[in-house]
Amino acid sequence: MNETYWLWYPGDFELYHAMKQNFSRVERGCQWPAFWKSAPFRNRVAFRRSYSLAQETAFTVHGVTGARGYVQVNDEKHPLGALITCPAGETRISVHIACIGCVPAIYVEGELICSDEGWLADDFDGDPLPAAHNRYFTDPARDPSDWAYSEKRYEPVSVENVNGGTLFTFETELTAALELTWQGEPPLVYLGESRAEALDTQNCYYHCRPDPETGRCPRQALRYAYVPGLAPEDCSAAAVHQYIDIPVKAGFRSDDGELNRIFEVAAHTFMLCSGAFFLDGVKRDKWIWGGDAYQSMLVNRYLTADREIEKRTLLALRGAEPTTTHVNTILDYSLLWILSVEVYFDSYGDRGFVDFLWPKMESLMALILSQREEHGFIVGRKRDWVFIDWADFDRDGPLCAEQMLLAEAYRAMARLAPAGQGELYEREREALLQQIEDHYWDAEKAAYIDSFSSGKRHVTRHANIFAILFDIADGERKKLLAQSVLFNDAIPAITTPYFRFFELEALCRLGYLDEVLREIKAYWGGMLKLGAVTFWEEFDPAKPLGQQYEMYGDPFGKSLCHAWAASPIYLLARYFVGLQGTEPGGTRYELRPQTGAFHSLHCSFPMGEKQLQIDWEQGQLRVLEK
Repeated sequence: MNETYWLWYPGDFELYHAMKQNFSRVERGCQWPAFWKSAPFRNRVAFRRSYSLAQETAFTVHGVTGARGYVQVNDEKHPLGALITCPAGETRISVHIACIGCVPAIYVEGELICSDEGWLADDFDGDPLPAAHNRYFTDPARDPSDWAYSEKRYEPVSVENVNGGTLFTFETELTAALELTWQGEPPLVYLGESRAEALDTQNCYYHCRPDPETGRCPRQALRYAYVPGLAPEDCSAAAVHQYIDIPVKAGFRSDDGELNRIFEVAAHTFMLCSGAFFLDGVKRDKWIWGGDAYQSMLVNRYLTADREIEKRTLLALRGAEPTTTHVNTILDYSLLWILSVEVYFDSYGDRGFVDFLWPKMESLMALILSQREEHGFIVGRKRDWVFIDWADFDRDGPLCAEQMLLAEAYRAMARLAPAGQGELYEREREALLQQIEDHYWDAEKAAYIDSFSSGKRHVTRHANIFAILFDIADGERKKLLAQSVLFNDAIPAITTPYFRFFELEALCRLGYLDEVLREIKAYWGGMLKLGAVTFWEEFDPAKPLGQQYEMYGDPFGKSLCHAWAASPIYLLARYFVGLQGTEPGGTRYELRPQTGAFHSLHCSFPMGEKQLQIDWEQGQLRVLEK
């Protein structure tokens, strides 16, 4: 008997759960759904399968909660949930199901007829496609309309009486349901990433009352929980960490204890932000952002190599046809989504999934190209967000960094296109590169400027970093850009870890590994010195601890557990351990440890389907493939 799964139309499960995720944000009692267009999932699907039965057999079709529909066997209809007997011979089965509040899905239970990988899903619009499934949903009692989390219970490491209330402290940050016991009416509880936040009952992001029956508060990010008005002898608490079990496949140990700790905390940070999808953080937004996801996919290649979370995230971000808006409304995030598909392909060599996504890539690129002006440069429309980074760009006319991303997206499209369809994108890239050279390169400043239309000749680091990373600049110009931009204090510094990732990778590409290592230890090590147990959205070493939590004009607006802050995993694995796949799926790879950074190195990393054990000791390198 084949393994039996819940089945749904490809992409619908991701759209449904992305909607639930992006609508889950709560801030000081207010629910805050994401501000971009919400892509709908299908509410009417037929699942079809034909059998040649050698003997009589029986089966039952279960639908998700609230489903309506029927099962048709040849010409006879049966209700959902009925035991259906089929005689031997040729049998055609179609399951017609409709749902309003959740994704239409079925589970077919039987010895010979079951919901395995042979079913097709039909939405009555295009050609039927192979029905989709998920390894987490193989139990008929576990409805895919709701994702049941794995749980781990944490007891507090300290319990304090503070201002007549009780403060519970846990060993690390968690995404947890606080479980409280008390006497009387359910108390108001304040949950914080920091001690200061939990104790500030006016500005704390999350407050709630536990359920009177279960004693649980809703699942939220927390390390601290404060219960005003109840002394420690009058209440007790535990944190029930709720997570999706994605095994970590990486380990890093060198003779540098600080780097080891940075890797460990980065991994914990990243896994908190990895569940059904890659999230930006676990406290504030909890949304699926395209720019964050691009960096998460690079990290994930070396940490879990779980392709399913990447597929779910790509489908969730892309949305449904027709394509009318950009990913998260951000023009550059649409371009980064295309580059994310290439990251996925390089990591796993999964041509089938890329081919499935190709029509979505084409339609998204068509939207992008509909926004070109007379030089072939892309510009934002009304309601588009041309982001790149939080920086003071000269935004008069087309922004150079956007054109750099467009050139890289052209290259990725040409590479991933089905046979014979890539030449157009190659030609477009060559034409665009010449226009970039003609309009944005400033020989006197030895840099690419933000805008050619304003006449200001303003230089920021961002386009110049992309020129290095995307090989838009040749070898000699890259060296020039390092001196004229990257090591030029007159050029405004990158202020966000989001774009600092790109800058550090550019420095690695240019061979400035000593400088990158110092930055990793100063920046991420600096957070550890302040007691961080996860890595933050942003860190300014000049600020005292009491001012570190403010962001976006909010005293506790900063996320203290942010996915892009896990980038040392990627930088250490890719450039210091020197591990890089040279063919899609990691079927071939190179390993070049930077031995000047370590005296000894013992680590393990996934590489496609392989698991590598890497040991460097006393000048000898040993690699074991599993």
